[in-house]
Amino acid sequence: MARPTSYKAEYAEQAFKLCLLGATDAEMADIFGVTEQTLNNWKTSHPEFFESIKSGKAAADANVASRLYQRAMGYTHPAVKIVVVGGEIKHKPYTEHYPPDTAAGIFWLKNRRKKDWRDKIEQELSGPGGSPLGIDVTFRKPDAD
Repeated sequence: MARPTSYKAEYAEQAFKLCLLGATDAEMADIFGVTEQTLNNWKTSHPEFFESIKSGKAAADANVASRLYQRAMGYTHPAVKIVVVGGEIKHKPYTEHYPPDTAAGIFWLKNRRKKDWRDKIEQELSGPGGSPLGIDVTFRKPDAD
């Protein structure tokens, strides 16, 4: 006889929100007061819970990717500077500009264009025409001195 589940229907929405905040499965399990294995069991037995986690993680990842792209490319946005002129508070609108961020661009390219931008270079050795390298091994008897 199996123990009754501690899963509650409202966990699906809570899991979605936790994923938007960047929570990992281990962190969600801790918040719900269960083991990570129990969380995985809930994903299997409650499709709405699994879908909420998937969609929450996808939305969070897309948001981060969008912001990383903005940092890599540079961006502008409207802003307001609050100043005091003659004892009176004034709101001065202006446009804030952020130049492209080289580190963000490199990170983006290393992940999106791994073949062209990664630091690790893989080399493969082969014989004529791409055939495997041959290895000649010679065994000698030790000298009996």
